[in-house]
Amino acid sequence: MATYLQKAGVNTAVLEKRHVIGGAAVTEELIPGFKFSRASYVLSLLRPQIYKDLELKKHGLKIHIRNPSSFTPMLEDGVGRKPPRSLLMGNNMEETQKQIAQFSAKDAQSYAEYEAFINHMALSVEPLLDAVPVDVPSLTGGSLIQKIRSLHTLKPLIQAGFKLGRHIPQFYELLTAPISKILNHWFESEPLKATLATDGVIGAMISPQAAGSGYVLLHHVMGELEGIKGAWGYVEGGMGALSESIASAATDHGASIFTEKVVDSILVDCHGKAQGVVLQDGTEIRSKVVLSNATAHVTFLQLTPKESLSRDFIKEVSSIDYTSPVTKINVAVDRLPNFLAVPSNDGIPPSQRIAGTIHLNCEDMAYIKEAYEEACQGIPSTRPLLELCIPSILDPTIAPPACHVISIFTQYTPYYLQGGKEWDELERNRYADRVFDCIEQYAPGFKSSVIGRDVLTPPDLEKVFGLTGGNIFHGAMSLDQLYMTRPLPSYSNYRSPVKGLYLCGSGAHPGGGVMGSAGRNAACVVLSDLRRV
Repeated sequence: MATYLQKAGVNTAVLEKRHVIGGAAVTEELIPGFKFSRASYVLSLLRPQIYKDLELKKHGLKIHIRNPSSFTPMLEDGVGRKPPRSLLMGNNMEETQKQIAQFSAKDAQSYAEYEAFINHMALSVEPLLDAVPVDVPSLTGGSLIQKIRSLHTLKPLIQAGFKLGRHIPQFYELLTAPISKILNHWFESEPLKATLATDGVIGAMISPQAAGSGYVLLHHVMGELEGIKGAWGYVEGGMGALSESIASAATDHGASIFTEKVVDSILVDCHGKAQGVVLQDGTEIRSKVVLSNATAHVTFLQLTPKESLSRDFIKEVSSIDYTSPVTKINVAVDRLPNFLAVPSNDGIPPSQRIAGTIHLNCEDMAYIKEAYEEACQGIPSTRPLLELCIPSILDPTIAPPACHVISIFTQYTPYYLQGGKEWDELERNRYADRVFDCIEQYAPGFKSSVIGRDVLTPPDLEKVFGLTGGNIFHGAMSLDQLYMTRPLPSYSNYRSPVKGLYLCGSGAHPGGGVMGSAGRNAACVVLSDLRRV
């Protein structure tokens, strides 16, 4: 966002609350020698146009693409001295189908068609990601000039419709149906369905049986790396290296970036126009426009003067769903986990097999549903859904020799525990111990390899990173909070009721993930508005 504004001649200052830039995309050395991607930890969704426009490779960005990309070990007894089965998936369709055939020959045949279907859906809606949503208020109630100006917002929607063509009914079903229904239509084997279902619930307080979980899956397959659709990778040096490359591009063009500058409030004049911000130390910084990368809740209910907003608007912002199921655990270990389900004679090095996402407790979609239902009662899942990533396998710069860092993305954990109890150190460690016990079942010896850990429950994610409710997407990615209703109906165009105040983070369209679209789109809207002043 800052780079786009600065390139267009708008002097831009970035104010970062923490000591390190990047929001949730940061690298922190919490244990000497171990560099953790403390919050976000994998990359795929960052828009290709942003790579190109900001010349991120020139500014030091290096990515390690994962292949295979997914490993799901089974918790079962091996047969005939063979290890337990596992499901290994990557970008080699033939090899992936061989893996699926262990569980179902029928599913192995169906998988290629399923992949083509999902990829077509994702490609069809791509035009919507890089554009402002349809401006319904201007089209329906604006002046003639406003109506003419807003006509261009229809173009991406029309493009998406043409790309979908005869598949519009299937797209509608994917958006609105439970992901369990979609996957049951295509497949019969539970390990495959549960593994794929994780993309439909990741970061969301929903189960695979929840309506609308199909869109969350679609959102997570929209990315690409190095021209490979759907690929995910690790940023060398951790996710903070991505933020640093973006910051380098911005400062190269003249933007100023300041850390440990806590914004206390947004300045609004008597005419309802943003005039700048006031820092916690009392310093006033004046500006023509203010762009907030914080959540809508923080931006409007904590930073903006209440008298500048209508009661109805405040009520609408207060109703945004920020429910989060996520607890992130960062772990330093002195050796790689030794999974029982890793074959010893199939020609794939064990470290390569587990370099992608490791899915645990994914033998059956029913396990995911049970974990969700416990959290709905205020109970951290007794058998949580776990996704492990070990980026140090591909990127040795983030851990000492022979040692590794592990990101464990876990759900489901409620914001408040049963009876309204808050998380404390005892409960935090009790849950982390439960997660480690689960991993130990799949990889005996894991617990003895642990050097240290960092546990971030939903309240911790809120406190450290400003993620309201601990929600990693700046608000639930439910159908009522997407596209022209994100963050609210009538304010999906990055503007706000306060003239000159814009939302440019994941709480705006197109939503969460390290994507960059909201910032780029917001910058375009700001530049358009400034040209009219």
